[in-house]
Amino acid sequence: MDTLDAIRTHRAVRRFRADPLPDEDVQRIVDAGRRSGSSKNTQRWAFIVVRDRETLRRLAEVGDFAGHLAGAALGIALVTPKPGPGDPHSIMWDLGRCAQNMTLAAWSLGIGSVPATVYHPEFAQGILGYPDDRWCEYILSFGYPADPTDMTRPPKSGGRRALEDVVHQERW
Repeated sequence: MDTLDAIRTHRAVRRFRADPLPDEDVQRIVDAGRRSGSSKNTQRWAFIVVRDRETLRRLAEVGDFAGHLAGAALGIALVTPKPGPGDPHSIMWDLGRCAQNMTLAAWSLGIGSVPATVYHPEFAQGILGYPDDRWCEYILSFGYPADPTDMTRPPKSGGRRALEDVVHQERW
């Protein structure tokens, strides 16, 4: 799939088939995140790959809108150093780039995805077992869409602001 086509057609998918994802596709998705650029090439991320159905069901409780994890074939937790006072916010930019790389790579393979925000970090840490000096703010769900038309559905009407409403030339 062409990159611009993947960006244009990418949709959030929250309902998944039960089919597992092939190991080589999981590796491609994770590697797409690893290959993401990062601020000063610090690469301050780690990824926890979760396929166990029971663990995914438990992870569905890390946030108010994380229920999709229960039906996913795969969850990938994005883990960073625990933020402290004065730490640069560039890690969020870096994580966004990782997540976008992963979700676009998945989309190009016919795999849907959607992010979940972790509202209960201690609960997530208890499930995932990452060290106390680490933090998990987001977990991505992946799987084959339960509805195959999710891969070809048009964008929602009014789903994006018009280009002329968001772009300013030279100055505001």
